[in-house]
Amino acid sequence: MNKLETLKTALAYRDEEIFNYQINIDNYEKAILKIENQYSENKNIVEFSKQLKELLESSKTEQLKSIIIRDVILEQVTELEKL
Repeated sequence: MNKLETLKTALAYRDEEIFNYQINIDNYEKAILKIENQYSENKNIVEFSKQLKELLESSKTEQLKSIIIRDVILEQVTELEKL
């Protein structure tokens, strides 16, 4: 496997990783809203909502890291394909 093929494989992996983070982000946001609207009186579930908010922020940060790396890989693929 040459560098271009390896980078393309890494690019596909990053795209999937970003997509998976987005699924988690969407789920966390919906769960937080559901808890706020339907379970605000349940102390244990409100605590769970706090944990979800932390996971949400962490997932957003990790997704951004993956986007940055994906963009760097894409730049390299574009450069190599021009050769």
